[in-house]
Amino acid sequence: MNPTAERIGNEVERAIARSLKGLEYFGSPAPVVGHTPKDVIFERGTLHLYHYRPVTDEIYRVPILIVMATSNRGYILDLAPGQSFVEYLIGRGFDVYLIDWSPPTAADSGLRFEDYTLRFIPDCVQRVRDDTGEHDLTIIGYCMGGVLSVMYVALHPDDQPKNFVCFTTPIDFSRMELFAKWSDRRYFDVDKLVDATGNVPSELIFTSFEMLRPATRLAGQITLWENIADEKFVRSYRAFERWSSDTLPLAGEYFRETIKELIWENRLHRNELTIGGKRADLRSITAPLLHAMAEHDHIVPYAAAKPLLDHVGSTDKEEIILKGGHVSLVAGPNAVKRLWPRLDAWLGVRSV
Repeated sequence: MNPTAERIGNEVERAIARSLKGLEYFGSPAPVVGHTPKDVIFERGTLHLYHYRPVTDEIYRVPILIVMATSNRGYILDLAPGQSFVEYLIGRGFDVYLIDWSPPTAADSGLRFEDYTLRFIPDCVQRVRDDTGEHDLTIIGYCMGGVLSVMYVALHPDDQPKNFVCFTTPIDFSRMELFAKWSDRRYFDVDKLVDATGNVPSELIFTSFEMLRPATRLAGQITLWENIADEKFVRSYRAFERWSSDTLPLAGEYFRETIKELIWENRLHRNELTIGGKRADLRSITAPLLHAMAEHDHIVPYAAAKPLLDHVGSTDKEEIILKGGHVSLVAGPNAVKRLWPRLDAWLGVRSV
C-alpha cells in the first residue's frame, strides 16, 4: 500500500474510533464518586459531618477532622479507588472525619464567619471528641476550608488542636491578584449583589474560577479528545470534571464578609479580623503546623499563602512546596506520590 494512503487510512480509523468513544462518553452516566464507606454522624443545616470507617486493625490515637471550603464538595478527596486521599489516610491507620457542605437555602443566607468558626466547626470538634473518646485531634483545612480553620484555631487559644495542617490556604488576599481585580471595590457592588440574590449563585463562583485561566477548559477538552480511547484517563477526567463543575452557592453574608473583610481590607493578614466580638489573633495559634502549597497554583498563589507561618505563634511549624496545581496538589496521581506520603510522615509521629 502507498505510505501516504496507509497514513490517511490509519488517521481515518482513529477518527472513527474517537467518534465512537465520544458518543459513548456523552451517553454514559456521570461517574460515581465518594466510594470510601462512611457514616453521617452529625448534620446541622448545610453541614454534614462524615466518619470514614476504619480498615486497619490498629489506628492512631489522634483522629483527623478535615474542613472543606463551603463552595466545594468534599468528594474531591475521595474521587475513586486509588485516587482517594481519605482512602489513603484510613489505609495508613488514621481515623478520618470530614466536614462537607450542601447548598445553602434562602434561610441560610445570613450565615457569617462566626457561624462557621464559633458554631459549626466547634460542634464538629466536640462530636469527634465524643465519638472517639479522645480530646486531641488533628485539623486539616483545604483552601477556604483552611481559612475557616485558621480563624477557628485563632479564636480558641485555650483549646488548640494536637496538630494543624493547611493545604493551599490564602492569608494575604492582596496577593490573590486576579480575584482582587474582578472584585475591585470601584466596580464591584457586593452589597447590591447580595441584597438582590440572597445567596450568591454557583454560576458566579464557577465563572470567577474559570476567569483565572479562560483556556483551561478548552485545553482539557482537546486533551480528552486525544486520549478518548484510554478508559483510565477518561474515568479520571470525568471525575475531576464533575467536581470542578459541582460548585456550590455561597451564603450571602459569608460572601459579603469575604469580599469586604478579607479581599478589600485584608484583615486576616493584618491580624485585625474580629469575629463575633472576638479577635482572630493568628499569634494565638500555637499548635504544630504544616502548610502545603503548590508551585503552580493559579487560584492561591504561593505569595498569598506563604505568610501563614510568619503570623502564627507555633514553634513547630513547616511549609512544603510541591509541584502541581491547586487541585492536583491534593488529588490525583501526583498527590499520591508527593503530598500524601509527606503528610503521612509528618502526622505519624505526632498522632500517637
